[in-house]
Amino acid sequence: MKASILNRKLHRWGAILIALPLLVVICSGILLQFKKQAAWIQPPTARGAGGDPTISFEQVLEAARGAGKGIESWEDVDRLDFRPDKGVVKVRGRNRWEVQVDTATGAVVQTAYRRSDLIETIHDGSWFSDGMKLYLFLPSAVVLLALWFTGIYLWWLPHGVRRRKRRAAASGEAQ
Repeated sequence: MKASILNRKLHRWGAILIALPLLVVICSGILLQFKKQAAWIQPPTARGAGGDPTISFEQVLEAARGAGKGIESWEDVDRLDFRPDKGVVKVRGRNRWEVQVDTATGAVVQTAYRRSDLIETIHDGSWFSDGMKLYLFLPSAVVLLALWFTGIYLWWLPHGVRRRKRRAAASGEAQ
């Protein structure tokens, strides 16, 4: 079988095989491109009173607990995101709620639901399962890379043929 025919078949079947996972990655990637611009995806970082942090971790937890967003203990906290330049610490709950606490006063400056982490897990496939991430999304990425190479080859093929014909015609004229 000629290389060009094999490449076309690989390109066509590869595209069909990864169509759905690729659609998920593209759509979630588009949403992630707007996460800093869209508060619906990721809440903007509020500003605290400023100055050096004066509150303890226990005061951060107490402020988050008082916000009424389902954060009652450290087991409910997924992570803390400390922003010293803004004077806040973001308390991200496992339930995807985010409570922003002023590091100088301990006051809650903002609470919002954070969808960006969910969209990121959909984007990398781990939301479905670790098996899907490893055995569907990773191979899809490898197939997409192969599609890129076969696509470049299929694009170059007619250009190369035309170039050879021009050279052959030019060398025939020179004789």
